[in-house]
This record gives sequence, C-alpha cells and structure tokens, in this order.
Amino acid sequence: MKLKELAERFGCRLVGDGEVEITGVAEIHRAAPGRLTFLTNPKYRKYLKETKASAVLTDREIKGLKIPQLICQEPYVVFAKLLNLFHPEPLPQPRISPKASISPTAKVGKDCYIGDFAFVGENTELGDNCYIFPGVYVGNNCRIGEGTIIFPNASIYDETVIGRGVRIHSGAVIGSDGFGYAFSKKEMKIYKIPQRGRVVIGDFVEIGANTTVDRGTIGDTVIGEGTKVDNLVQIGHNVKIGKYCFIVSQVGISGSTKIGNFVTLAGKVGVAGHIEVGDNITVAAKSGITKSLKEPGTYAGFPARPYREWRKIQALVDRLPEIYERIKKFLKGGE
Repeated sequence: MKLKELAERFGCRLVGDGEVEITGVAEIHRAAPGRLTFLTNPKYRKYLKETKASAVLTDREIKGLKIPQLICQEPYVVFAKLLNLFHPEPLPQPRISPKASISPTAKVGKDCYIGDFAFVGENTELGDNCYIFPGVYVGNNCRIGEGTIIFPNASIYDETVIGRGVRIHSGAVIGSDGFGYAFSKKEMKIYKIPQRGRVVIGDFVEIGANTTVDRGTIGDTVIGEGTKVDNLVQIGHNVKIGKYCFIVSQVGISGSTKIGNFVTLAGKVGVAGHIEVGDNITVAAKSGITKSLKEPGTYAGFPARPYREWRKIQALVDRLPEIYERIKKFLKGGE
C-alpha cells in the first residue's frame, strides 16, 4: 500500500514521497526496506539515522530526516491500527469440531469456531462469529456476544454474561465462587456462604491469562465496556469496574469494591473491600488502597495518597539514616 494511501486512511499529514510502497510495520532498529516504523519514545530517536525503514510514524515533523514521515496526534493509536491492517490475527476458519461437546439445548450463532474438546452447556447462547478454542469450558445458561474469542483452557462458569467483541485468554476463570465465609465462634467452625450471583462482562473487554473473576454473592460482579484486564489479576465478588479502565498484572480487588470509569491500577495494586475509587484516577504500582479515593488524579504508596504528598514523604524516608545519625551526634554532645 502506498504511503499516501495510509496517510489518507488514518488522517495523518504526509511529509516526503507518498509513492513509497509499504508492506508492513517494524521496530525502528530492526526495520527492513518497505516497512513503516514508529517513534513514540524519545530514547529511540538515535536509531533514525541508521534505520532501514522506508518511512516513520511520529507525532511531530523531524527536520532533516531523509525518509518520509507520517505525522499524527496519536501515533501509538495509529500504530495499533496499522498492525491490524498489515498483520491481522490468524484465527481458524469457522467450524464445529466433532470432538466438541455441545448441549442439544445450546444455541450457536453463524460462522462460529468451536475447537476440539470444548464444552458448551445447557441453554447457553453463542452469538455469530464467536471463537471457542480447544479445551474451553462454557457452563450452563451463559450468554456470549458476537465476535467474542475465548482462548484455550479458559473456564466460564454457569450464568455468565459476556458482551460483544470480548477476548478471554488461556487459563482465565470467570464466575468462580467468591471468597465468602462465616465463622462461628460458638461452634468453632467455618461455614461457606453460597455464591449465587453472576459475572457480567461488557462489550470489548479483554481478560488476561490466568486472571480470575469471582461471581457475586447475590448480585453481579460487573466489568464495564472497553476495560482491559491484564494477566494474573484477582477480581473479587460483587466488584463493579467501570468503562475503559486498565487493570494491570497482579492487581487484587477485594469484594464489593466499586471502580469508576477511566481508572488505571498499575501492577500489584491492592484494593480493600467495600470502598470506592472514583473516575479518572491512576494508582501507581505496589500501592495499597485502604479507603475510598474520589478526587481525580494520581495516587501512590501504602496507604495510597496523592502522588505529590507521597513523594514528599518518600524523600523524608530516604533521609532517615542521615537524620538518625545527626540525632545520635546531637544526643552524645548533650551528655
């Protein structure tokens, strides 16, 4: 495809020869002729002098550059679209394996793929163009929207509702029991609280590998439209997560917590139960959220606090050895 065609298609400004033929996308330091590379991180700018790419995608014009440029406000977004254009995901052709186990009461839409040893339970409905890879378990009374992909060996428990265009990766468990127990001091015994709610996943959500989403105790655990959940995340029962959030690897969210829209929880953030995190909040890695956060902004630390406040405290903590030595000298001088 010619560079000028890409510029028009993705709303970019073209600098240089638009007749250059582009056959794919590649990293700046590994690109071959015919490839379009991209520059979103300034530390890779040094490779521009030696790159063999035929053109570069960037957010501002680079003076003196010999190769053509595509200029746009969000180069990383355009990069994602270009990858989908030149390197589409290799999905199997629609078919239903004779080795799959599908209940006679299940409804399967048009042009679906159901792989070997997959299981689809009673009264479950699959929309059109769904991909159920080998070894997937889908329980009874589930609803799965069109275009959803469930990768090998994921488990979808009974009553789960999944929207359109959802991606659930290998080893994920959706709808397992929440961690609910009642301890009797009188009997010195632990009773399990039955978990009878559901998991409801909105459209265009992605769930990473080996992530677990617990079903609600009575109500629903909900993940909002467009939210992206990384690998190895634990989402407890009755949690409500809003739209277009990023939940990064090893985050743990305790039961009955409410997460707003456009929230980012970085790696290893822990969230206590029965609290609320408001819209447009980012929480730095390894932070602990012990009480509700309502004001938009960035938070860090344990307990999580506004980022600037945390940095001031951290600077003082780093000086504690020095302060301690000065106090010791002061006390010795006073004896």
